[in-house]
Amino acid sequence: MSLRLGDDAPNFQAQTTVGDIDFYEYTKDSWVVLYSHPSDYTPVCTTELGRTAQLKQEFEARNVKVLALSVDSVEDHHEWIKDINETQQTTVEFPIIADKDRKIAELYDMIHPNASATATVRSVFVIGPDRKVKLTLTYPASTGRNFQEILRVIDSLQLTAEYSVATPADWKHGEDVIVVPAIKTEDIPAKFPKGHKEIKPYLRTTPQPNI
Repeated sequence: MSLRLGDDAPNFQAQTTVGDIDFYEYTKDSWVVLYSHPSDYTPVCTTELGRTAQLKQEFEARNVKVLALSVDSVEDHHEWIKDINETQQTTVEFPIIADKDRKIAELYDMIHPNASATATVRSVFVIGPDRKVKLTLTYPASTGRNFQEILRVIDSLQLTAEYSVATPADWKHGEDVIVVPAIKTEDIPAKFPKGHKEIKPYLRTTPQPNI
């Protein structure tokens, strides 16, 4: 059964390139990006893992721990990392999970038989500190992920978890946000002292409240 938004992210134990981990213990009190790769030594995955390593400070600034997964062995992962570091001019330090028996891939529904019966699709899970699934994305094997979009979504998730706002289409950090419909217009000034605009009775915007 596939995981849906708001579901508990299942715990697991795994061998990784940084040693054996318990998922809950390793990610305690952090936001998490868990994402899968069809297999080692594949070109698109090489660029994705390299890009993740290049964005280390961006993830750390958001209190996000990143874990990648592939169905190959830890030994293969370590050899592959050498290629990633060389070709992408970076240093991979986050864990790559070895899932040779595909237990984690099946636990998170990362194998879609109509795409491949043996390899994971490009799944992305963003998981909150409460262990709840906040975002799911699934890409085909041919299409690399947009990590700026993943960071943008994390910014939105973290913002909207703290304030009664939503983020509009194409929103980026620093731009105006939408006041949720549950807030009455007359109550907006007390909650959002930076001011607001009423475009329609149901569409009210305010400057991003946490900057």
